[in-house]
Order: sequence, then C-alpha cells, then structure tokens
Amino acid sequence: MTEDELLLREAEKIAHAVGRMFPGLCEVVLHDLRDPAHAVRAIEGGLSGRAVGDPATELGLARIADAEFPDVLQNYPNRFPDGRPAKSTSIGLRNSAGEYVAALCLNLDVSLLGSAAHALTRLAATGEPAPLTESLRARTAGELRAAVEDYAAERGHTPRGLPAAAKKDLVRSLKERGFLELKNAVPSLTELLGISRASVYNYLR
Repeated sequence: MTEDELLLREAEKIAHAVGRMFPGLCEVVLHDLRDPAHAVRAIEGGLSGRAVGDPATELGLARIADAEFPDVLQNYPNRFPDGRPAKSTSIGLRNSAGEYVAALCLNLDVSLLGSAAHALTRLAATGEPAPLTESLRARTAGELRAAVEDYAAERGHTPRGLPAAAKKDLVRSLKERGFLELKNAVPSLTELLGISRASVYNYLR
C-alpha cells in the first residue's frame, strides 16, 4: 500500500467516527484530492446530499491547484444546497513530499442551533420591571431588625424615637418587602418600635 493510500485509509476512520458522534448535526467528508472528478472518498452524515464518487468542491479544487493553500480553514460560513446555513472547517492532509493528498471537511448545520438559541433568548426574556425590587429569598428576623435600624439611622433616630408618620411609612414598606410574612414579625416590630400591635395593624390599613 502506498503512502497516499495509507493516509486516506486512516483519514477515512476519522471521518466516519467524527460524523457518527454528531448524527444529524455534522457532515464529515473525506476528499481524495488526487482524483478531483470523483473526490468524495467517504461521507458521514449526508447533510449536503452528496455521495461517494462525487466531485471536489471549489475549495477542494483551489487546494489542488495551490500548494501554498492553508492547511486548515477553520469555522468559515457555508450553506447546504437547500439553503440551511452551515459552519465549515477544511483540513488539508499532505504526504511526506508536502503534496496535498486529501482534505477532511466538517460541515455543521447551524440552523438547528440558531433556532434553539432564538428559543432560549425568548424563554429568558423578561417584561417590564416590577414596581419594586423583589427578593425570592425568604426574609429572616435578623434582616427585619437590620431594615428597621437602617431606616431609623438614615433619619437620625433610633427605631423607638421615630415620629409616628415615619413609623407608619416604615411598617408599610416592610409589608411591601415581605418582612411581615415572617413568623412573629408583628411582635418583633412592636418591641423594636415601641408601639402596640393595634398600631401596627392601623398603619397597614
């Protein structure tokens, strides 16, 4: 077996193995550049409708004609005969004399990925922001106390020293932020603010 034939035989294994790893998504084609009229030596995936014995593509002919042609063309845009977009990579294989003998080409159908990406973008999209900031994490008693103390400190008071109007505003704000869903939230507020339970409920009306 000649060196060229050995190279093609080994490349054929790669073409089939890679193509079978991505069925329906990636076509892998091995071109025998010594015979451009019947260049397709092996094909796995069949997304382009080509078959063994079909001629070389324009890129294959360009590689045959130019020894300086790049060894690897990576991730270039392409299109299948039916119009589907593809992402392609072409790898030239040389023998020991530096001559191109074969090309291993991968054609990835990105139309499926584009549809999936579009669906995921729509799924992740949100509408207008809520009128207040929402936390999906359960509140804690420590956070309730901190919220009360922060509110009072920003106004130069202790919690018990807040004016009645400020206490009313604070209680309503805590309600909107979910703090009053805490167990024993109302008793905690009466202690922190020095008010009665009745006052808390009146503030919420």
